[in-house]
Amino acid sequence: MATTAFCGGVSAVGVGLRQYKRGQAPMPEQGVLVRAIVDACEDAGFDPANIDGFVSYGDDKNEPVRLMPDLGTRHLRVNAQVWGGGGGGIAAAFGIAAAAIGSGQADAVVVFRALVQDNSGRMSAAVMRHHLNDHIIGAGVLAPAQICALRAQRMFEYHGVPQSVTEELVRASYYHGARNPDAMSYGKELDLDAYRNGRWIAEPFRLFDCSRENDGAGAILLVSSEKAKYLNKPPVHLLGVANGAEQGWGDLLENDRHYDSAGFRPIAERLWQQTGLRPADVDVVQLYENFSAQGIASLIDHGFCSYDNVAEFIRFENLIAPHGKLPVNTSGGNFAQGFIHGFGTAVESVRVLRGESANPVPDAKVCLLAGGPGAPTVSSALFGTEAL
Repeated sequence: MATTAFCGGVSAVGVGLRQYKRGQAPMPEQGVLVRAIVDACEDAGFDPANIDGFVSYGDDKNEPVRLMPDLGTRHLRVNAQVWGGGGGGIAAAFGIAAAAIGSGQADAVVVFRALVQDNSGRMSAAVMRHHLNDHIIGAGVLAPAQICALRAQRMFEYHGVPQSVTEELVRASYYHGARNPDAMSYGKELDLDAYRNGRWIAEPFRLFDCSRENDGAGAILLVSSEKAKYLNKPPVHLLGVANGAEQGWGDLLENDRHYDSAGFRPIAERLWQQTGLRPADVDVVQLYENFSAQGIASLIDHGFCSYDNVAEFIRFENLIAPHGKLPVNTSGGNFAQGFIHGFGTAVESVRVLRGESANPVPDAKVCLLAGGPGAPTVSSALFGTEAL
């Protein structure tokens, strides 16, 4: 598929998100996922039976063929999953879906992620199966927070990034979450004293520096932008996707080149080259923040700021809707909205460009979705109200 066909040739037309407290989903994981997919189809005005492609990431356990009876699927033409257990594959899943539609392999593809503890277990186990090996475990590193804490300390101590910027990011997330009726933190502003004195998880991370963990499922339906014209909602165009890693990253030995980074530098550069856009063209960001420092590293990697001016740029006032310079995580993100392996950030990428966000960004035309930072492979995508 030509780049010109990809950049806007495929659109998101329907979203569905079912979220519950961890361990409290009212039905098995597959049932929650089917409801989320049907929600996405109802949002679009699309018959679920006509979905012919399914793409996921992060070791999702819901094999598409098992969904067919409940959805009434007539033909299954594409079913795929991005390698890797972390959230680094979330944006890449949209790239696979777009490639399938753009090349004629499928007509309507759902990108999804489901996670219900009683079926798939705790999130950390699913993630760390791909991030830990005997070398790492032998050093006493047993959890995602520990690995990310090591990288965060490098960023703070070697590059001089002030730790205060993490508080700015967390405050902004909770500001948005407090105003989002669908967020787990709805109506609850961040208590700064509780944030600053929360229990240690892995230094420098305290409790509120860490993402939540929820039961639930999310789904986004994609079709060609031509077909999208005839559905319920204004299409949100997928402008570009970049995925992967470069030499010196992701070998699971914790000696990555640019160890302090989130791994996005080469990915972001490809995304900007692919679309012809730059950070200044982005109106709003939906940021996968497993931990606060990794969210900061992701913003730096994408070029929104540098080590030198990070404290000037990442300020609460700049990060909140409607009038911040770059509103981030307008639903509350993984910290405050909830965490179904980051899929809420993808759903919010569509909603904010439709003007449906609980924290609207006036005249927003371009939204960046950044996948799980620090994973062995990472991915980013740009969505827009207009094709390029």
